[in-house]
Amino acid sequence: MQRVYDFFRRHPTWVDGFWAVVILGIAGVHFVGGLGSPQEEDPPLASVPIALVLCLVVALRRRMPEKMLLVAAAAGVAQLVLDVKVMPADFAMLVAIYTVAVVGERWASRLALVGGLCAAPLAQLRWPAENVSDAGQVLVTVFQTVPFALAWVLGDSLRTRRAYLAQLEERAARLEREREAQAKVAVAAERARIARELHDVVAHNVSVMVVQADGAAYVMDTAPDQARNALETISGTGRQALAEMRRLLGVLRTGEHEESGEYVPQPDVEQIDELIEQVRTAGLPVDFKVEGTPRPLPSGVELTAYRIVQEALTNTRKHGGPNAGASVRLVYFDDGLGLLVEDDGKGAPHELCEEGGADGKGHGLIGMRERIGMVGGTLDAGPRPGGGFRISALLPLKPAN
Repeated sequence: MQRVYDFFRRHPTWVDGFWAVVILGIAGVHFVGGLGSPQEEDPPLASVPIALVLCLVVALRRRMPEKMLLVAAAAGVAQLVLDVKVMPADFAMLVAIYTVAVVGERWASRLALVGGLCAAPLAQLRWPAENVSDAGQVLVTVFQTVPFALAWVLGDSLRTRRAYLAQLEERAARLEREREAQAKVAVAAERARIARELHDVVAHNVSVMVVQADGAAYVMDTAPDQARNALETISGTGRQALAEMRRLLGVLRTGEHEESGEYVPQPDVEQIDELIEQVRTAGLPVDFKVEGTPRPLPSGVELTAYRIVQEALTNTRKHGGPNAGASVRLVYFDDGLGLLVEDDGKGAPHELCEEGGADGKGHGLIGMRERIGMVGGTLDAGPRPGGGFRISALLPLKPAN
């Protein structure tokens, strides 16, 4: 049945042509019955071409709705002028009115309504019912007008419903495009933020290297000339690297750092203790443990670990509820650093976690994934069984090739 329905939808003209043939057959039976009945007058010769024209209206109604309405109106006027009484083929007028009300232009829809309301009164004036009082004539006229009005109302209602559904689809598509655009903007903003922070890290370290190299060059007067040349080479190389780094990444910098020209070291793993104390002071109980043997880590890994813990705890504080608690585990492995942040609150909505950051700036899990991707790590985040939210990350000590 579905295939048959799909076939009919792909070939609407064939369906309309079939019904046109059915109406033509009924009209033919009507003509033959009228010719064989002594009580009926012989139908005028014009009734046959008018019936054919009305059947053509049904066959082409969806391909040319406005033109077929005008053809049906012309056929109706011809009936009145040529004294062709109402016949089964006149059903095509109802079909034409319905079709124009659904898919036709507005002027055609209004014309169909006016024509439909006038058709029954004109027919009643042209061929009044016999042996019926004036009141009966009025009732007959009203009764005959109802199908025309009903056809137009049904068609116009369907037009309104289709327009409403199209509006909903367009709105959903627009919201989806806006959602994708916002996600792209969040990714771009987070990448810029990461680049700025890494810029500060590298710039700070290079600046320290330059200062130490310059100092060594000045105080080591008693050292061999080869050592002095080596230190001067370190200083020159560091200055060149700093200038190149500023040229490539300086365009991403905005705000106070750019105006002052100072490079401030970014947070590291050791400052997670201070972060957790701040969160506890704000009213969120946090259980913090460090497992394994702490050791120096790459600056990018330390910054990423700090930002992930900060983002996760801020998200818990804002969306976990009044009685929420959290736990943070920092695990040192031989080849990486593990992070596990869990809370027992009600958790943030899924859409918020994906698109809206805990800091309200539109980062969320998008930002976490971008940060971890920069150092070649992995992230697993989602609701906990029984309530709450869980974020697990593994940061390798060596970047992936």
